[in-house]
Amino acid sequence: MADVAVAFVWHMHQPWYPDDVAGETLLPWVRLHGVKSYYGMALHLQEVPEMRCTVNFVPCLVEQLRLYVEHNQTDRFLEITQVPAADLSEEQALFLLNNFFHANPQQMIFPYPRYRELYTRRAWGKLSAEQVLRRFQETDFRDLQVWFNLTWIHPLVIEQDPDLKELIRKGRFFSESDKLLVLSRHRDILSRILPLYRRLAESGQIELTTTPYYHPILPLLLDKRLARETMPDVRLPRFLTPYPEDAHWHVRAAVQYHHSVFGRAPSGMWPAEGSVCQNMLPILAEHGIQWIATDERVLSVSTHGLVGRDSRGFVRNPEQLYQPYWVQEGQARLAILFRDHALSDLIGFHYQRSDGQEAAQDFLDKLRGIGRAVSDSRSALVPVILDGENCWEHYPGGGVTFLRALYRLCATTPGIEPVSVTDYLQRHPPRNTLPHLVAGSWINANFDIWIGHDEDNLAWDLLHQTREFARRHLEQNNFPDETVRRVWREIYIAEGSDWFWWYGPHHSTPQDVVFDYLFRKHLQNVYMLLGVPPPPQLAQRIRRRAVRPIHTQPTSFIEVRVDGRRRPLEWIGAGHYSIHQERGTMVMMTSGPITEMYFGFTPETLFLRIDFEAPSAQVLPAYDRLRIRFAEPEGYEIEVWQPGSSQPRVRLLRNNQELPPDAIRFAQFQIAELAIPFDLLGVATDQPVAFYVELMQGNQSRDRAPRDSTIQLQRPSPDFERINWDV
Repeated sequence: MADVAVAFVWHMHQPWYPDDVAGETLLPWVRLHGVKSYYGMALHLQEVPEMRCTVNFVPCLVEQLRLYVEHNQTDRFLEITQVPAADLSEEQALFLLNNFFHANPQQMIFPYPRYRELYTRRAWGKLSAEQVLRRFQETDFRDLQVWFNLTWIHPLVIEQDPDLKELIRKGRFFSESDKLLVLSRHRDILSRILPLYRRLAESGQIELTTTPYYHPILPLLLDKRLARETMPDVRLPRFLTPYPEDAHWHVRAAVQYHHSVFGRAPSGMWPAEGSVCQNMLPILAEHGIQWIATDERVLSVSTHGLVGRDSRGFVRNPEQLYQPYWVQEGQARLAILFRDHALSDLIGFHYQRSDGQEAAQDFLDKLRGIGRAVSDSRSALVPVILDGENCWEHYPGGGVTFLRALYRLCATTPGIEPVSVTDYLQRHPPRNTLPHLVAGSWINANFDIWIGHDEDNLAWDLLHQTREFARRHLEQNNFPDETVRRVWREIYIAEGSDWFWWYGPHHSTPQDVVFDYLFRKHLQNVYMLLGVPPPPQLAQRIRRRAVRPIHTQPTSFIEVRVDGRRRPLEWIGAGHYSIHQERGTMVMMTSGPITEMYFGFTPETLFLRIDFEAPSAQVLPAYDRLRIRFAEPEGYEIEVWQPGSSQPRVRLLRNNQELPPDAIRFAQFQIAELAIPFDLLGVATDQPVAFYVELMQGNQSRDRAPRDSTIQLQRPSPDFERINWDV
């Protein structure tokens, strides 16, 4: 068994939210993630001094953190919070109702009775803010202002702060001084983040690395045609002019800014979205970057499938994946490592549904399994790379139990060594060189998310037209240096990957309109700074797609023979959910066995069908339980024990108390099917039902559908079909 060196790389990133020309910041995510995960992750490292890892800071995030601390930066959410509840205008009250429930309900709202009460009264997702405005009084709005900002503070901070603990105990009827206390803590926490990371780096506990300044996709700046290397049929934007000078600027500015903030230049870089190509290597090497990282799929494509995963998810030729490589272009040579996307996804998406201690032990067991699979004289390098902020709001208690256990196990388990990347490479430099680094990203080893779709391509073309106008106008006219700097800054901001992330069919957010507005506003700012009216097309939305529901609704009654056989005609009229319809701010590269679900009903019975990547008779024997958990009606749960056996056992629970499961039917063969009487759930006609499905191994949740939400419907009346037909 080889020893295992596990290299965690936590990627800390937010796009550039301020509109420097208008002097406003519409979104609060730098501040809120700052007081939660950016600070909390550093506190976790402080607790375990033996832990080693790498933290990658995007420069435009670091700059925004400094703006809050050094220039008293504000944001629209902070400004609305500061308004005394008695003085709120109707517009401001509606803003609160539309925006101050942007937190994970299960982990950040429901644990607090008052916040949950306000959430329920808001009827989120069912009624508009205008419809519920009269339900809220002055004390409600003040409590909402406090709770939204309080729930974003990291649990480790609250553990150590008696005043914040007292606010949580108090729970309701907050005063204006209570609100100011919370906001003062925000400012205080933000002031501690960067100094703490610098101290951790100076002590040798962590390595700090960087990303091109505004998080652009460097390969696409260098040549949009590189998208065709892995997507030969992709439709490209109209204008294909490369911007190598912009790529140089983003790298040079990132390295210089990192050095000015943290006291030393970075050795490594996580390129934005793990996007890499051969011809970016000289740029990185010129500015002192010694290593980069991307996803294992890029290695697979670059080695023509030598490295990959079999149908069960096991790595083929693991010794090829779990090592660093050299990549070279001309005289430029860098080390490169490739993230284990399965392990990264376990932390990013799966362990949030499991007991924290058990999940951490499961992770260590998987590291040991890699050690057994690699027959090598030196340790296997296992890179685990993911966002350092987004996943923790989906964990109970902000992930404290899991991360505490994970770090302690990594630091104390024989044969497992947590490492920073540069430290490992100094001791174990690469032995092999990749002949060619395929142009791709951490998502499917291509650039499909950011280019090729109508909205993406339109955004690229508008960026190009604005850039060309600015270049010509600046050449033909004499502008002050400060104006020139501001013009190019707006262009560089618009080159960031985040704007393109939300265009096209892949991702959607309730804030799509704001992201679209900000991208176009940065382009408009170029014209405004040059004293020219922006062209009218920049006033038109690029984002044309509405936010897609993650599932359809039933349209008619169905009758199902619950026998586990695939009979499509039985499910005509049912609602449908597919994992491909649910995409969010993070992308899960390793999918679980559940692929889609159908759900329908009669007035008396809820029917559920679950489809898997293979026939259920092959999939389900690997799992101990199939679990259906209900958010509405609250507290109900159906468990099918040994669902792949010839004699599965069905249990019905309410608040963990077992009830007779009479009349619940379950069968599986090609698919899994259930019939659940509504009366067993205590659901009356027209009352809501909301549920999700999980596959369990022991106490570990191995798959869930929907990933981070619920299937929502209502028990139909006998007139359901007639009403639907009338409509």
